[in-house]
Amino acid sequence: MLVHGHPFDHTMWYPQVVAFSDNYKVITLDLRGYGESSLPKEKTRFEDYAADILALLDHLKIDRFHIAGLSMGGQIMMEVFRQAPDRVISMIFADTFASQDTPQAKKGRLEGAKRLEREGMDGYADEVIGKMIKPEHVTSMPKVAEHVLKMMKATSPHAAATAMRARSARIDYLKEVFPLIKIPTLVIVGRQDQFTPLPMAEEMHRHLDICKLVVIENSGHMPNLEHPDDFNEVVMDFLEGVGA
Repeated sequence: MLVHGHPFDHTMWYPQVVAFSDNYKVITLDLRGYGESSLPKEKTRFEDYAADILALLDHLKIDRFHIAGLSMGGQIMMEVFRQAPDRVISMIFADTFASQDTPQAKKGRLEGAKRLEREGMDGYADEVIGKMIKPEHVTSMPKVAEHVLKMMKATSPHAAATAMRARSARIDYLKEVFPLIKIPTLVIVGRQDQFTPLPMAEEMHRHLDICKLVVIENSGHMPNLEHPDDFNEVVMDFLEGVGA
């Protein structure tokens, strides 16, 4: 189960779907409000994104699963584990963090949500592309940059703002959930990630009992797209180890 980040959609996992489908049933989805998924009229809580994933797996009659998530997707998978710990075989955290937002970060998310609803996604996308991927990769990896920009600009501003507000109200997974995780885990981070830098990955690594930390060199916030071969090799080795 692959959970995309904000403000993307399921297509961010295309290199992983191609790489893993010979060995695994690979499931991607558009979180509510993203891609082709609608946003319900009622208020969305952060817990609802995880509940949607579990409902989809129920519909597909899948009881137990490995799960990976990048950035916000990594935090959503923490909530998936909180809601259904016995169903998760292993967890792969990519460029994410587990602690609660600081008051400053929470204020920034809420202000950012208002801006997206007021101005739309285009300006935001153009501003952050050099943080979503390593700045040099914007020109040296034009197809990757184009894909990331396309996902961001296609996202509904209201859906993106909804997620930012829900995310700002999430619990402290580092304190409340990580002590309960006793299954194999993998933490991956791009060396040049500006959104969730290496110290955040190291913090998660210290709080997980059965965990491996891998740094993808020459990569920003999206190593699965910037260096998919390296990312895929690390994940495959991990999954094979879990199976063994």
